[in-house]
This record gives sequence, structure tokens and C-alpha cells, in this order.
Amino acid sequence: MSNQSKKFDERISRPQTIGGALGGLIKIFGVRASDADLAARWDKIMGVDIASIARLAAIKKNRDNTFNIVIRPTNPAYTLQLSYQKQEIINRINKYFGYDAVSKISFRK
Repeated sequence: MSNQSKKFDERISRPQTIGGALGGLIKIFGVRASDADLAARWDKIMGVDIASIARLAAIKKNRDNTFNIVIRPTNPAYTLQLSYQKQEIINRINKYFGYDAVSKISFRK
């Protein structure tokens, strides 16, 4: 029996709010659904190579649950290098969310 199925067997003696119950399910399944989660884990998602030269400047969530992301290089000279790594950045974010989450990436100097 795996640990995940054991977690479903645990019962809580008092009533829970919907947010509390869903928060537990999100922890179990590892679902990532918010742009705040992306901002909080930027360094981990991007890795040392990209996170050391780029910071997340803005995130806009679209109606179709995709994101427009604005990245600010730590030095304007890194803008060209980041533009070459644009597809790699998109792939890392999409892998983190588990679906094609990025619709557009732009760079701000």
C-alpha cells in the first residue's frame, strides 16, 4: 500500500472548509495552479543557469488559463542571451505546471 492511498484513509474528526480540503488534495497530487506559485519558486523552476541572470518581473493570467510572462534580466546585456533561451524557459515553466501554460514571454530592460 502506497503512502498516498494511506492519506485518503485518514479522517478528520471535525468539519473542514472547502479550501482546507482542497489544499490537502493539492499537496497530495502536487497540482500547481497559481501564478503566485510560479513567482515563489522561480529560482527552483529555472535552475541556477537562468535564475542567476533573470528575474520574474510580471505575470498576467489570460482567460484561457495561460500566462503572459515578463522577465527582467539582472543586466541588460543578458537580454540577447535570454532571448536565445526563450524556448528553454517556456519548456521549464510548462513542465512545472504540467500543461502548456505559457502563451507569451517578453523581456523588459
